[in-house]
Formats: sequence, C-alpha cells, structure tokens
Amino acid sequence: MSAPVELTALDLSAMLCSKVCHDVINPVAAMENGFQLLEMDQKPESREEAMKLIRHSAVQATAKLKYARIAFGSSGSPTAQLDVGDAGELGKQLFEPDLKVEFTIPKTLLAKNRVKLLLNLMLIAAGAVPRGGVMKVDPIGSGETMGFSVKVEAERVRLQPVTESLLAGTPAEPVTAQTVQPFYAGVLAREQGMKIALAAGATSATLTAQ
Repeated sequence: MSAPVELTALDLSAMLCSKVCHDVINPVAAMENGFQLLEMDQKPESREEAMKLIRHSAVQATAKLKYARIAFGSSGSPTAQLDVGDAGELGKQLFEPDLKVEFTIPKTLLAKNRVKLLLNLMLIAAGAVPRGGVMKVDPIGSGETMGFSVKVEAERVRLQPVTESLLAGTPAEPVTAQTVQPFYAGVLAREQGMKIALAAGATSATLTAQ
C-alpha cells in the first residue's frame, strides 16, 4: 500500500480556507440580494419576501461558520479537549430540517482532533444525501479512545468515488480545494491513530472511525 500523500501546511491551510469561503459565499450573496431587493422595491409584500430571504440566509451563514470554526479551526494546544456533544448541536443547526440528525453520543470531553474528525465525517456523510434523509451518529466504545459511526439513509445515497482514496490519503489525482475536506478527515484520523472504514449502498452509507 502506498504511503499517504502529505501536503505542506501552507497548501492545506489555503485549500481549507478556500473551501470555507466557497461554502459561505452563497448565503452571504443571498443576503446581499435581499438588501438590494429592499432598496429597489418598496411594496410591502416585496419587503416581506426580502426579509425572509435575509433571515434565512443569515441563519445558514451562521450555522456554516459555527461548524467550520470547529471542524477546520479550533486553535489551541494539541492536547486541548472539546465536548463531543457539541458536534451534535452543530450538526442539527447545519443540516436540519432537510437532514434529520439522530445523535446518541453523550457529552464527553475528547481530544480536539478526534471531535474535529467526527464533524468532518458528518460533513462527508451529509454530502452523500443532498436531498435530505436521516443521519445517525453513534459512539463506538467509550472514554478517551471512543470511535464513531456516522450513517446516512435516504431514497438515494451517493458518495463520490474518490472519497475512499482521499480518506486514505492516497488519491490518484492531486488534492484540490474541492477534494480537500475528506483528505483532511483522513489526516485527522491518522493523527489520532484511527482508521476510517466506508460502506456504501444505494440507500445508505456508513463511515466509521476507530
């Protein structure tokens, strides 16, 4: 088996920043459109529609930024710990109501990068069900060595074919800002001494890390 690809710190950070900007630009642009509509059309019904657009987009942008702050950021010492229960709340804020999140992991302090790994696995799983469904997040084991199972179910589930090789750190093509997120999840797993397994079918997909 070939050794995992290693990106420089500069390249990895640049790609992750690009991904976060890409994720947030749509709701931010929608808010701008809402404000433009307020300026151009003063009819009460138009103003109400504009305010709905602004409120909805602001909620989306806030949820994406809160999630990204932990999943890709969370500066501090390498030995810092985070409450894994917060991952469930962040997931519900970001994915619901389209993707129902059933999170059974109790509030427990875990290594920072282990919690970040869980958040990244949840992102990958959510990307496989763009039309919504159910996400089930369960613990594997307990304590500081706890692992995770993230399963999504929907009428149609589709993981990108390159996901498995990106998680393993052995993609056939160079890593880009479009593919860096699952690659980064693999980096987090290896840092924690964990292995990621993927099982996917037509109506479900499961990612486990332990």
